Amino acid sequence: MALRRFFVGGNWKMNGDKESLGELMTTLNTASLHDQTEVVCAAPSIYLDFARSNLDPRIGVAAQNCYKVAKGAFTGEISPAMIKDCGAEWVVLGHSERRHVFGEGDELIGQKVAHALESDLGVIACIGEKLEEREAGTTEEVVYAQTQVIADVKDWGKVVLAYEPVWAIGTGKTASPEQAQEVHEKLRAWLRGNVSDEVADTVRIIYGGQ
Repeated sequence: MALRRFFVGGNWKMNGDKESLGELMTTLNTASLHDQTEVVCAAPSIYLDFARSNLDPRIGVAAQNCYKVAKGAFTGEISPAMIKDCGAEWVVLGHSERRHVFGEGDELIGQKVAHALESDLGVIACIGEKLEEREAGTTEEVVYAQTQVIADVKDWGKVVLAYEPVWAIGTGKTASPEQAQEVHEKLRAWLRGNVSDEVADTVRIIYGGQ
């Protein structure tokens, strides 16, 4: 089995300005990063070009969202083609804030993932359950359904699954390493049964809470 390269992503969300983000990027550029660890920063869309122009090439840049088509009359959206034109290599899709603040459903997220991958972007696909779903014992059902919509992707080498329990984002709560690892293991078992042994063994699954 091939070793999975470590992946560390930082989501800047709707924070920062050129001054503060410039200082952050200077810190990142001078940091000691392990060659076998992939580091990616998700910048606000208006700062994608700024981030890619100022971050060291060894650090990847991701958009925080994109739409499901290449262009059109979709005010406020950005496309994978635009993301690539700014030099960014990744996009975050299905983040809990997109799901639960902006009402994006599994079907739309699946369409976005498919188009981003067809456009040769790497996708950080976010999945996770809300507190009431965990307390009701439906964590597995929820994350399996969220993964199902992207299960027919052709190149899993360009996908990172980010398990982000919604109850641990911005609440002060954190999932224990054991809780996160338990879901990761169940996700790999699901992938083994529904996609392939190779994908189950090689796809990178990260913890996306705070």
